[in-house]
Amino acid sequence: MQKALRLLAIEKIITGENITSQEALLRKLKGNGIICTQATLSRDLRQLGVSRIPDGEGSYRYSLTSPDSSSAEPGSVMNMLSVVRGIVEAKGLMVIRTIPGHANATAYFIDNSRRYEIAGTIAGDDTILLIPRNGISLKQVHNCLEIIMPGLHGHIRPRSPEVNPGRKFNT
Repeated sequence: MQKALRLLAIEKIITGENITSQEALLRKLKGNGIICTQATLSRDLRQLGVSRIPDGEGSYRYSLTSPDSSSAEPGSVMNMLSVVRGIVEAKGLMVIRTIPGHANATAYFIDNSRRYEIAGTIAGDDTILLIPRNGISLKQVHNCLEIIMPGLHGHIRPRSPEVNPGRKFNT
Protein backbone atom coordinates (compact mmCIF):
# COMPACT_ATOMS: atom_id res chain seq x y z
CA MET A 1 0.00 0.00 0.00
CA GLN A 2 2.95 2.33 0.68
CA LYS A 3 3.96 2.12 -2.98
CA ALA A 4 0.46 2.93 -4.22
CA LEU A 5 0.29 5.97 -1.94
CA ARG A 6 3.75 7.07 -3.08
CA LEU A 7 2.80 6.71 -6.76
CA LEU A 8 -0.41 8.68 -6.20
CA ALA A 9 1.57 11.42 -4.43
CA ILE A 10 4.11 11.56 -7.26
CA GLU A 11 1.34 11.86 -9.85
CA LYS A 12 -0.39 14.60 -7.86
CA ILE A 13 2.82 16.60 -7.37
CA ILE A 14 3.90 16.31 -11.02
CA THR A 15 0.49 17.30 -12.39
CA GLY A 16 0.08 20.17 -9.94
CA GLU A 17 3.54 21.74 -9.94
CA ASN A 18 6.49 22.50 -12.18
CA ILE A 19 8.99 19.87 -10.98
CA THR A 20 12.36 20.07 -12.73
CA SER A 21 14.49 17.52 -10.89
CA GLN A 22 14.30 14.33 -8.87
CA GLU A 23 15.82 16.21 -5.93
CA ALA A 24 12.94 18.71 -5.98
CA LEU A 25 10.44 15.85 -6.20
CA LEU A 26 12.10 14.04 -3.29
CA ARG A 27 11.79 17.23 -1.20
CA LYS A 28 8.10 17.58 -2.07
CA LEU A 29 7.47 13.93 -1.19
CA LYS A 30 9.30 14.37 2.11
CA GLY A 31 7.14 17.42 2.81
CA ASN A 32 4.12 15.16 2.33
CA GLY A 33 5.51 12.61 4.78
CA ILE A 34 6.75 10.18 2.12
CA ILE A 35 10.41 9.24 2.33
CA CYS A 36 12.09 7.19 -0.38
CA THR A 37 15.47 6.86 -2.01
CA GLN A 38 16.46 8.37 -5.33
CA ALA A 39 16.68 4.87 -6.83
CA THR A 40 13.12 4.06 -5.72
CA LEU A 41 11.90 7.39 -7.09
CA SER A 42 13.62 6.71 -10.40
CA ARG A 43 11.89 3.30 -10.66
CA ASP A 44 8.55 4.89 -9.75
CA LEU A 45 8.95 7.56 -12.43
CA ARG A 46 9.74 4.89 -15.02
CA GLN A 47 6.72 2.81 -13.92
CA LEU A 48 4.42 5.83 -14.15
CA GLY A 49 5.71 6.65 -17.63
CA VAL A 50 6.92 10.08 -16.54
CA SER A 51 8.96 11.99 -19.09
CA ARG A 52 10.77 15.31 -19.14
CA ILE A 53 9.36 17.95 -21.44
CA PRO A 54 10.38 21.56 -22.16
CA ASP A 55 8.87 23.98 -19.66
CA GLY A 56 8.91 26.96 -22.03
CA GLU A 57 11.59 28.75 -20.02
CA GLY A 58 14.66 26.97 -21.37
CA SER A 59 14.52 24.11 -18.89
CA TYR A 60 12.68 20.81 -18.55
CA ARG A 61 9.95 19.61 -16.22
CA TYR A 62 8.43 16.23 -15.43
CA SER A 63 5.18 15.29 -17.14
CA LEU A 64 2.95 12.22 -16.92
CA THR A 65 2.28 12.15 -20.62
CA SER A 66 4.70 12.60 -23.45
CA PRO A 67 3.87 15.44 -25.85
CA ASP A 68 3.00 13.06 -28.71
CA SER A 69 0.77 10.70 -26.73
CA SER A 70 -2.94 11.20 -26.51
CA SER A 71 -4.11 11.76 -22.99
CA ALA A 72 -7.49 10.87 -21.62
CA GLU A 73 -10.06 13.60 -21.72
CA PRO A 74 -10.72 15.53 -18.50
CA GLY A 75 -13.18 13.78 -16.25
CA SER A 76 -12.61 10.39 -17.87
CA VAL A 77 -11.53 8.86 -14.55
CA MET A 78 -14.83 9.96 -13.03
CA ASN A 79 -16.64 8.50 -16.04
CA MET A 80 -14.87 5.17 -15.48
CA LEU A 81 -15.74 5.21 -11.78
CA SER A 82 -19.40 5.73 -12.58
CA VAL A 83 -19.59 2.64 -14.82
CA VAL A 84 -17.64 0.11 -12.71
CA ARG A 85 -20.05 -1.99 -10.63
CA GLY A 86 -17.82 -4.60 -9.03
CA ILE A 87 -14.58 -6.55 -9.01
CA VAL A 88 -14.28 -10.30 -8.49
CA GLU A 89 -11.03 -12.23 -8.10
CA ALA A 90 -10.84 -15.67 -9.71
CA LYS A 91 -7.78 -17.97 -9.93
CA GLY A 92 -5.22 -15.17 -10.10
CA LEU A 93 -7.31 -13.19 -12.59
CA MET A 94 -9.70 -10.34 -12.05
CA VAL A 95 -13.20 -9.86 -13.43
CA ILE A 96 -14.48 -6.29 -13.52
CA ARG A 97 -18.23 -5.73 -13.94
CA THR A 98 -19.50 -2.55 -15.59
CA ILE A 99 -22.88 -1.25 -16.57
CA PRO A 100 -23.96 -2.72 -19.94
CA GLY A 101 -22.15 -1.31 -22.96
CA HIS A 102 -19.20 0.18 -21.06
CA ALA A 103 -16.74 -2.68 -20.59
CA ASN A 104 -14.92 -2.01 -23.85
CA ALA A 105 -14.22 1.66 -23.09
CA THR A 106 -13.18 0.84 -19.53
CA ALA A 107 -10.82 -1.92 -20.71
CA TYR A 108 -9.37 0.49 -23.27
CA PHE A 109 -8.81 3.05 -20.49
CA ILE A 110 -7.06 0.41 -18.32
CA ASP A 111 -4.91 -0.87 -21.21
CA ASN A 112 -3.86 2.64 -22.21
CA SER A 113 -2.64 3.37 -18.70
CA ARG A 114 0.31 1.16 -19.76
CA ARG A 115 0.81 -0.17 -16.26
CA TYR A 116 3.46 -2.85 -15.96
CA GLU A 117 1.32 -4.91 -13.58
CA ILE A 118 -1.38 -5.51 -16.20
CA ALA A 119 -0.62 -7.83 -19.13
CA GLY A 120 -3.91 -6.98 -20.79
CA THR A 121 -7.68 -7.04 -20.73
CA ILE A 122 -10.44 -8.76 -22.65
CA ALA A 123 -13.81 -7.02 -22.72
CA GLY A 124 -17.36 -8.07 -23.44
CA ASP A 125 -20.45 -5.91 -23.09
CA ASP A 126 -20.45 -5.53 -19.31
CA THR A 127 -17.53 -7.69 -18.18
CA ILE A 128 -13.75 -7.27 -18.35
CA LEU A 129 -11.21 -10.02 -17.78
CA LEU A 130 -8.04 -8.39 -16.44
CA ILE A 131 -4.91 -10.52 -16.72
CA PRO A 132 -1.99 -9.62 -14.46
CA ARG A 133 1.61 -10.24 -15.51
CA ASN A 134 3.46 -13.24 -14.09
CA GLY A 135 4.63 -12.62 -10.54
CA ILE A 136 2.12 -9.83 -9.90
CA SER A 137 -0.29 -10.42 -7.01
CA LEU A 138 -3.94 -9.44 -7.07
CA LYS A 139 -3.18 -7.01 -4.24
CA GLN A 140 -0.69 -5.29 -6.54
CA VAL A 141 -3.33 -5.19 -9.28
CA HIS A 142 -5.83 -3.61 -6.86
CA ASN A 143 -3.21 -0.98 -5.98
CA CYS A 144 -2.56 -0.43 -9.68
CA LEU A 145 -6.28 0.04 -10.40
CA GLU A 146 -6.46 2.53 -7.54
CA ILE A 147 -3.64 4.49 -9.19
CA ILE A 148 -5.35 4.40 -12.59
CA MET A 149 -8.75 5.29 -11.14
CA PRO A 150 -8.28 6.99 -7.75
CA GLY A 151 -11.25 6.30 -5.49
CA LEU A 152 -12.25 3.10 -7.31
CA HIS A 153 -12.27 0.84 -4.29
CA GLY A 154 -14.16 3.39 -2.20
CA HIS A 155 -16.70 3.68 -5.01
CA ILE A 156 -17.45 -0.05 -5.23
CA ARG A 157 -19.71 -1.39 -2.53
CA PRO A 158 -18.98 -4.99 -1.57
CA ARG A 159 -21.93 -7.20 -2.39
CA SER A 160 -22.96 -10.12 -0.31
CA PRO A 161 -22.99 -13.42 -2.19
CA GLU A 162 -26.31 -14.00 -3.87
CA VAL A 163 -28.10 -16.96 -2.45
CA ASN A 164 -30.77 -18.82 -4.33
CA PRO A 165 -32.85 -20.46 -1.62
CA GLY A 166 -34.54 -22.79 -4.10
CA ARG A 167 -31.30 -24.32 -5.30
CA LYS A 168 -30.13 -27.59 -3.75
CA PHE A 169 -26.47 -28.48 -3.54
CA ASN A 170 -25.18 -32.04 -3.49
CA THR A 171 -22.81 -32.71 -0.62
